[in-house]
Amino acid sequence: MVSPSSSRMFQVLQGHIQPAGHRSRKTRLVSKDGRCNIEFGNIEYSNHVAYLVDFWTTFVEIRWRFVLLLFVASFTGSWFLFSLLWYWIAKSNGDLTGQDRAAGHVRCVDNVDGLTTAFLYSLETQTTIGYGGRAPTGHCAGTVALLVVQSLIGVFINCFMCGVILAKISLPKNRAKTVTFSDTAVVCLKKGRLCLLIRVANLRKTLLIGSQIYGKLLRTTTTPDGDTVILDQVDIDFMVDAGKDNLFFVCPMTLYHVIDRSSPFYELSADSLPHQDFELVVFLDGTAESTSSCCQVRTSYVPQEIQWGFSFLPIISRTKTGKYRVDFSNFSRSVRVTAPHCARCFETDADQRNHDGLDGENHDQQQKSGIDNFGFQVIDIHDCMDITKV
Repeated sequence: MVSPSSSRMFQVLQGHIQPAGHRSRKTRLVSKDGRCNIEFGNIEYSNHVAYLVDFWTTFVEIRWRFVLLLFVASFTGSWFLFSLLWYWIAKSNGDLTGQDRAAGHVRCVDNVDGLTTAFLYSLETQTTIGYGGRAPTGHCAGTVALLVVQSLIGVFINCFMCGVILAKISLPKNRAKTVTFSDTAVVCLKKGRLCLLIRVANLRKTLLIGSQIYGKLLRTTTTPDGDTVILDQVDIDFMVDAGKDNLFFVCPMTLYHVIDRSSPFYELSADSLPHQDFELVVFLDGTAESTSSCCQVRTSYVPQEIQWGFSFLPIISRTKTGKYRVDFSNFSRSVRVTAPHCARCFETDADQRNHDGLDGENHDQQQKSGIDNFGFQVIDIHDCMDITKV
């Protein structure tokens, strides 16, 4: 007889135990659109002060909903705060409705006799509306000082909020959204070498100047001392036919990484690739031609997004009018091609072919005797002979 508590425990254990061969979905560090999936925890309270010290970066990086909330709160709050000060000046001078006023009483501010009118005068002063119904009389010295202070603070708030909004609109990461990578990567032969290929395109006609392309392979490794290193980074070199720096990024390009003995993909094969646990992050750095701002575009690929034995379809053609046309419908599409099963066996076959070729040449040279003289020309032949004198 199985008790209810034992049954519940068995169900819990059964929910945590996965069948053999089942692999949980890998969590990306970098999403396909370049966002980093990372969370900071147990940060000391004193470190939060650094966010306030670097307040400009904090305001630029916060979300738009908080920027709009800050925009409304800063203006409305300043208007209300100064309205209290104007109300206090009016009350001190006896300008409010219901206060006893002596004969020949002169107001500090005309038509400010309550909190509502004080708020309206504060709004008109800071926004320089000037309807003409409320104005300082110059009788009170405090009104002149408060008028100067509110005008300066209003200008500061206007400049700060305009700067934050302009900075958020012109963020370099917004330019990076018009640069896209292919959804998948492919492994195939390129110029007689086994390569990993990725396609990237600039959706704008303006160039990215000084573009550089590189990659990082993120994986969990174990050191010789037995320590487990999570997110161990390995450099991956990417290039195009014209190099890897200062690219002419005017049309979609195909990046490739040569899988040789120095590549971390050298030990992989078509069968073992889908079962690996790594993340390939690709970066493209450049300077926007129109704004001169530096931007970085990044994406990531997991093993399930790398197709072994496939090649990208062509997307660039030439029209009858002489223009170059890019067909983005084939940007991420690929077709199956003949490719070696692994990099190691491909090099072994290549070495064997080279070895057979060299043996054939050596054999032909050994079989040859004499001198080739296909033109039947008269030539001098000097035989090397050993002469023994007696």
